[in-house]
Amino acid sequence: MNRRTFLKTIPAISIMAGATSTFAQPLQPIKLLKPQTDGGKSVLAALKERKTIRSISSQKLPPQTLSNLLWAAFGVNRQNGPMERIGRTAASASNSQEIDLYVALPEGVYIYEAVPHRLVPVADGDFRRRSGRRAAATAPVNIFYVVDIAKYKKAPFQEPGLKEQEVQKSYYYVATGLIASNVYLFAASQGLAAHFHNCDKTNTPKEFKLRPDQRVLFAQTVGYPAGN
Repeated sequence: MNRRTFLKTIPAISIMAGATSTFAQPLQPIKLLKPQTDGGKSVLAALKERKTIRSISSQKLPPQTLSNLLWAAFGVNRQNGPMERIGRTAASASNSQEIDLYVALPEGVYIYEAVPHRLVPVADGDFRRRSGRRAAATAPVNIFYVVDIAKYKKAPFQEPGLKEQEVQKSYYYVATGLIASNVYLFAASQGLAAHFHNCDKTNTPKEFKLRPDQRVLFAQTVGYPAGN
């Protein structure tokens, strides 16, 4: 084989190698930067600016902004919270902390672990489209709100009806709303766009490898406003 023929074969070889390669690196945990707990607009100014923005750019969020976003949503804000557990930026019934944040980025889905403040891989691949909105499929961050019913049993204090399905439902819907409101206010304080909405509840549980006592509730898309 002469040099010209060899060079012509390189693209084809590369494609074949990419299709069959066993050297693809699995997703690794993402150690988030230490969150910044000051700066941005005031609470009152953020409330004034809070709104749903559905048109969101595909521009990636800087690592520090992603870290701050997840901390604001449901991060640890005190070590000595209710019932001798950590306290977080959003309340939950009996401090059960039953809502998990599944974060869909272009390369894969991660679960947010608040105590070490990191993202742990759940599934390889781009699942942002499961948030069910056209703009969300290309937005940099989609947060899926997943309730873990099993966490109610582990709560250090049992609120009235905490083991009853209908009461549980009222608790985890309120908990989701509180976290989503934090996201909205953070977005408003930083000039970001946020959109809280429904999502694909049929395919997501299997793709995110959820247990039977976990349920996908809603999704929230965050990024820069399109056109900025």
